[in-house]
Amino acid sequence: MQNKTFLAGCCGICCSACGLFVKNICKGCIKTQESVDILNKEGVGCPVLECAVKNKIDVCSRDCDKFPCSEFNGWPIQKEWLKMFKSRNN
Repeated sequence: MQNKTFLAGCCGICCSACGLFVKNICKGCIKTQESVDILNKEGVGCPVLECAVKNKIDVCSRDCDKFPCSEFNGWPIQKEWLKMFKSRNN
């Protein structure tokens, strides 16, 4: 079995499960304005990453008092998953 490194985005999702990462459009949620600009230029902006960069958030579920916020509404994420992550930090 190969040793693999798993990156997690600020959203909490493993980058290798994200289509933008798989298609080599995104390099793995490097939380910089440059990353936001690259995704916006490609027409595939990530509002969660943009918010995290703007608010200096590393991991939304751990670091943001507003989690889960409206930025997660359009994602195919179960509400129970969001509740679970929120409860881990209470």
